[in-house]
Amino acid sequence: MKSTAGIFLVSILLLGACAQKQTPQPETAQPETAQPETAAHQESAENEENSAELRGSDDNNLTDQQITAGEEVYESNCAGCHDSGTGGAPRPGKPDDWKGIIDQSLETLTKRSIEGFAGKKGIMPAKGGNEALTDNEVTNAIRYMIFKTR
Repeated sequence: MKSTAGIFLVSILLLGACAQKQTPQPETAQPETAQPETAAHQESAENEENSAELRGSDDNNLTDQQITAGEEVYESNCAGCHDSGTGGAPRPGKPDDWKGIIDQSLETLTKRSIEGFAGKKGIMPAKGGNEALTDNEVTNAIRYMIFKTR
């Protein structure tokens, strides 16, 4: 009887341990196999101080590096909604989706994308639901979507 009670007790402890949530690692801890920073992160780090200047620049004259940086942010954070039009998200390359949106200033689009916005056509969660994005990364993604649409 003692062995049955012991087995039962060990089983309960193992099941309890399996049900516990793992504590997330701090954001500063990176696995040993972590990849070096992407071009998007390097670009945004270099331009973070100049974000106001970037917002005022002409989106038709983007450098290859800016396009690449915007595309990387878009693909990893924005494509889930913007590729399918979920929640009214305008799809890059579809001018009809962007009517009334694309003509707004980059500053307005960036502000609404960073803070979140609910409009007639749909909703935009703050930073697309990823608070880890920098303002410059959001700006790069917007510029990329506009570039793909014009």
